[in-house]
Amino acid sequence: QVQLVESGGGLVQAGGSLRLSCAASGRTCSTYAMGWFRQAPGKEREFVATITWSSGRTYYAESVKVRFTISRDNGKKTVYLQMGSLTPEDTAVYYCAAPRGSYHYTSVPTSAYEYDYWGQGTQVTVSS
Repeated sequence: QVQLVESGGGLVQAGGSLRLSCAASGRTCSTYAMGWFRQAPGKEREFVATITWSSGRTYYAESVKVRFTISRDNGKKTVYLQMGSLTPEDTAVYYCAAPRGSYHYTSVPTSAYEYDYWGQGTQVTVSS
């Protein structure tokens, strides 16, 4: 099993920045990537960004591509999501997730069904 704990959410004004963290513990060697998803009220959960543990390969949703940066610290088993130029449309609960697979996989999964472990989520609210 893998446990994921998000932190760093909060209230920020439009145009501001926020950094989310996701700390992984447990059998992290059984995962090969970490992703961020978000879910706004009344909307489906949507993919935000993902990064592979071994190569650091990244992939972003078009809506966040130039504003968000995902990074990882392998030693700390932690993934970060640096969010900038935030708008009220970024308001959502942000979840980190991890897919099962060999540590050296280089694919970048973007669908929620590809992920097996999920954190509890952290609320991000952007005020206008």
